[in-house]
Amino acid sequence: MDYAANLAMTLPELVLGVGAVALMLVAAWAGPASTRAVSWAAVAILLGAGIALTGPAGSGGDAFDGLYRADAFSTFAKVLIYGATAVAVLMAPGFFQRTSGDDLRPEYPVLLLLSAAGMGIMVSASDMLTLYVGLELQSLSAYVLASFMRRDTRSAEAGLKYFVLGALASGILLYGISLVYGFSGTTQFDAIAGAYAAPGRSMGLLFGLVFVFAGLAFKMAAVPFHMWTPDVYEGAPTPVTAFFASAPKVAAVALGVRVAVEAMGPALADWRQIVIFAALASILLGAVAAIGQNNIKRLLAYSSINNVGFALIGLAAGTPEGVAGVLTYLAIYIVMTLGSFLVVLEMRDADGQPVEAIDSLAGMSRTRPALAAAMAIFMFSLAGIPPLFGFYAKFAVFAAAVDAGLFPLAVVGIAASTIGAYYYLRIVKTMYFDEPAVAFVKGDEGPLTGGLIALSAVVISPLGYLLIPALAAWSLTAARSLF
Repeated sequence: MDYAANLAMTLPELVLGVGAVALMLVAAWAGPASTRAVSWAAVAILLGAGIALTGPAGSGGDAFDGLYRADAFSTFAKVLIYGATAVAVLMAPGFFQRTSGDDLRPEYPVLLLLSAAGMGIMVSASDMLTLYVGLELQSLSAYVLASFMRRDTRSAEAGLKYFVLGALASGILLYGISLVYGFSGTTQFDAIAGAYAAPGRSMGLLFGLVFVFAGLAFKMAAVPFHMWTPDVYEGAPTPVTAFFASAPKVAAVALGVRVAVEAMGPALADWRQIVIFAALASILLGAVAAIGQNNIKRLLAYSSINNVGFALIGLAAGTPEGVAGVLTYLAIYIVMTLGSFLVVLEMRDADGQPVEAIDSLAGMSRTRPALAAAMAIFMFSLAGIPPLFGFYAKFAVFAAAVDAGLFPLAVVGIAASTIGAYYYLRIVKTMYFDEPAVAFVKGDEGPLTGGLIALSAVVISPLGYLLIPALAAWSLTAARSLF
């Protein structure tokens, strides 16, 4: 295959990479005054990367001698990643304008573009080295984003914790990759699968599998590698936290699915045990640990851990229907999560400063009824209460687990989901039944934030069920491209 065809399949990453470098030069020459223009240009670049997926980049096959794969699975994941990244760009200006003199700078959208490029490489990787390069590009951008508010102690602490623990996880993953390479003699997923399928395979391959899944579990924030999540989510700027909870989460889970199915598919019986443990542990810890939280961002951090557990139930099934359930869950999850964080951005006191205490939500149904209604929709949906769209997300992964013969896993997952419902309902109770604590001032970002909240609420409402035929067909097509 010639280089033109290879480049055509990697066009989304080229658009993001070249666009990020161009915007970096604009930011260097024009300074902070260019922030708004650079932000809108970043959204346009993300849109261009999405449009590029309609060509060979959407289903062109293998590029660069098997290092990169453009298929329906990567296309599905990239659409979610680019959409979530665009929302993270759009929600930032209103927040940064009010935070202790730390105005938004044009480097913010540039870092998001670089992170999106890394995530695109992650979900299209068909070689362990490509996987690692994409993951590190995403991670290095994320470390800077977490500590973006230089004058804020919590933000600096979040960036440092994320960097230290992220470096440890990268080392674990790289060690696992080296073991897999050492005992299989290759870094390409297809050839690695052949090594796992060979009779009398080496115990070293099993150790490599364990370390690779441990490294990926950190990126997903799955238990027991979740320890960084609450502190980083609380300390990072709220738009960055919303980004961490959506796009990188999709990329990490999608990468884990591709590695499990394509590279280690023949070792299903081995990695299924790891995935089942991580799924149940994430569901239980995410639910129980969130009960005592008083900060809304920490609570949503544990909610993200909890939701990763539900997504992993679909992966444990090890079938195309299970993977389709994972993709469906991710699509619905990022809408619920981004909607929740958009509401958190609207939580500001009379001085316009951000408010994060859950108690400050008291009586919001009387001071900001529309905002309270939207938050209630997101909380009920995250709890999986019908007829909201979040119920279908959980139904999809549980149905796949039952069809794969994992009935006990589905039963335990359903039972554990009732624990998580407690802290979601607690927020609704605080908004609707407690005496008003503080009247949140209305933001002046214009209709953009309100429009995004309303759109998210409509998608998550029962009207979202109209999307099921298209979403189910697309996710199943994407899943089958892996098998």
